Amino acid sequence: MNAATLTAALKEEAARLGFELAGAAPAAAPLGFERFRQWLADGFAGDMPYLADRLEAYGDPGRLLDEAKSILMLGVNYRSVEPAAAGPGQGRVSRYAWGADYHDAIRQRLHALADLHRRLVPHGRVRGVVDTAPLLERQFAQRAGLGWIGKNTMLINERFGSWIFLAALLTTEQLAYDEPATAGRCGSCRACLDACPTGALVEPYRLNARKCISYLTIESRGPIPAELRAACGDRLFGCDACQEACLHNGRTPATAEPAFHPRPGMNPAELAELLALNEAGFRRRFRHTPLWRARREGILRNAGVVLENQQ
Repeated sequence: MNAATLTAALKEEAARLGFELAGAAPAAAPLGFERFRQWLADGFAGDMPYLADRLEAYGDPGRLLDEAKSILMLGVNYRSVEPAAAGPGQGRVSRYAWGADYHDAIRQRLHALADLHRRLVPHGRVRGVVDTAPLLERQFAQRAGLGWIGKNTMLINERFGSWIFLAALLTTEQLAYDEPATAGRCGSCRACLDACPTGALVEPYRLNARKCISYLTIESRGPIPAELRAACGDRLFGCDACQEACLHNGRTPATAEPAFHPRPGMNPAELAELLALNEAGFRRRFRHTPLWRARREGILRNAGVVLENQQ
């Protein structure tokens, strides 16, 4: 099967499976690798040592799949309803975390796409990844023509804005590559930088994760620094401030995927209910949701900060 035929078949199946975006790129060293290396050297990764531990893998997709030639980058729209205001005793949750764990939802689709690849090319090898593997997904998505990287460091697609989950299918086969997105459309706009509550966007295209509310409320395991707590406001889990401010996110379509719509008590969340959960209760409610990432201790920490800010 030639590259064009295989690529067309994979893209057609990807669309059938619910991927709104699909583009192919070579599995070469990502263009943003040196910038990523410098970002780590500057200490902007905070308490995420696993990034530096896998640095060399980020520079070589062949570490994920031996003899990988191509990557099919995929995108799924997750915008659902508009966020509701949080009242006293409530906390806001980032849109991506309102529904099911996107890793689970997308991984099932990737498995089905990989199965098609195996049927079409029995001698080839393929691997699907969603967020957890050492792959600079946004850089490869830009190379595959899915969009450009905005000043808030998010990938922005012309139709869906930045409300997209990314996934990748690595293959040992040659694909027909799409034209890269070489020019962004941010222009002189700095709305995302001005909207960041903590100044984590230290300059265009450069994020200091140690000050980012998403990092502080999800990835960080320690206490939120006292000087940043007030800026967290009523944000319980994550932060969409830079995305909400982006002009390209204003009129994007809503997803038809029920799994990404808000579960009860997520838009916004009732803090008293969360504080009443023991470890077993927290596991039952959040085990297969994004909030599991912060664990019960992190959610309780965040709830305490929100309640303190609401006094």
